[in-house]
Amino acid sequence: MIELKARLIDISAGARYVLLNSRDADELGIHPHDRVRVQKGPKMATAIADTTNTYIQSGEIGIFSDLKSEMEISGNEKVRLSLTSMPESITYLRKKMEGAALTREEIHSIVQDIVSHNLSELEIAGFLISQQCKGLSLDEVEYLTRAMVKTGETIDFERPVFDKHSIGGVPGNKVSLLIVPIIAASGLLIPKTSSRAITSPSGTADTMSVLAHVTFTAAELKEIVSRVGGAIVWGGALNIAPADDIMIRVEYPLSLDPRTQMLASIMAKKIAVGAKYVVIDIPVGHGTKVSDPEEARRLSKEFIDLSERLSVVTRCAITYGAQPIGYAVGPALEAKEAIEALINPDAAATSLVEKSTAIAGMLLEMAGLAKRNVGQDVAKDVLTSGRALAKMKQIIEAQGGNPDPSSIDYGIGEHRTQIEAPSDGYITHVDNSTIVAIARTAGAPIDKGAGVIVHAKRGHKVKRGEPIMEIVAERTTKLSDALSLALRLKPMTVEGMLLNQFPEY
Repeated sequence: MIELKARLIDISAGARYVLLNSRDADELGIHPHDRVRVQKGPKMATAIADTTNTYIQSGEIGIFSDLKSEMEISGNEKVRLSLTSMPESITYLRKKMEGAALTREEIHSIVQDIVSHNLSELEIAGFLISQQCKGLSLDEVEYLTRAMVKTGETIDFERPVFDKHSIGGVPGNKVSLLIVPIIAASGLLIPKTSSRAITSPSGTADTMSVLAHVTFTAAELKEIVSRVGGAIVWGGALNIAPADDIMIRVEYPLSLDPRTQMLASIMAKKIAVGAKYVVIDIPVGHGTKVSDPEEARRLSKEFIDLSERLSVVTRCAITYGAQPIGYAVGPALEAKEAIEALINPDAAATSLVEKSTAIAGMLLEMAGLAKRNVGQDVAKDVLTSGRALAKMKQIIEAQGGNPDPSSIDYGIGEHRTQIEAPSDGYITHVDNSTIVAIARTAGAPIDKGAGVIVHAKRGHKVKRGEPIMEIVAERTTKLSDALSLALRLKPMTVEGMLLNQFPEY
């Protein structure tokens, strides 16, 4: 053990990392990526070490902001450092990478070490890659789901909880902002925990954050939902299934998306908030995570089989996802479109209203508030009657937002440009991935006011020079970059009815 002076590094590494001078590391026999124990008084934490010859002087230890906050370390404060052993879960990681099945205890050990920051990002990536390449059995997925729940906080409500979740992949999928108030207005509990965008222009939490606060503790979420029936909050602040948030950070740069991890992730977060009735939205189509209906049915069966083991009643909604839901893509634009749909559903985008009420209707049927196959009609009645709008106002107010739709400041970007139809014809293709790329280049989701408005969709007849898409940005430089990308990638295809002539002139 050695005593070192803390030097604070104001960088979030996303995990526990420390930086040592190479000379001190050599004396302790510490190599890059070794585990070390950092101790300050009674507080101890395991961290991953790296070394430098220049930035950190001998006798110092570089403390990144994550560890600084956790252990309340101040600059120049003395901490003790020692080399520590490799956790036993490394053995289980290797076992899975070789294709062997893991026991309940072995998977729990891996998840516990992920939450305790005893595994490096490289080792976590090994676990995820093994899932991608080798897969997990249904038993292992169940063990993983339960371990993710057990290593985080849970919320218990006095009444049955209903919930929905989308596997993602479709831009503009703001349906939760209609579904949650429809369900809550029907007298049911729906504590919707949502993610922030990782690769999309807006996650549900990003969209809701335009209207109200989304960062709450588990106790605060329980109080809000118990009082008004529903909420739409960011799941990352609740400490529910925290292992999932850590693994998502590792997945992103590697473009990993193991199916078994997705199953466990979604169901763990539903169980953690006490959900007993769940609808899983599985969008299908070009540019989504699931390309065809047959694959969607296989995934649906996997969700239902897992749910039965977890005592959760689950139904899957296989939905059309080949183009954006509604017309707006980006946090502020989507929030505005959702509120306007609650105010006047008859004038709203058909895709937004139909998808929202279809999924809400499934939940109402599961609750016994609607007969089979008429749930969507009941949901539409809640929407068109104004009850959903009234409930959304309550939810927004309970989450610290302005409940008056007429005075909401959406903060939509001031800089705009339009993409026009190059010829008369019909929209024959809308590219989801290109629209996502354009919206993100415009600044979304970091710039909440940035995004894209789609003026025409597949099958729409357009005239040359007519606007088919609009790019919105908060900064002119971002707008210019997004426009250049749009002109190069062509997010929409316009074709006439005549494709060719033969023989050609």
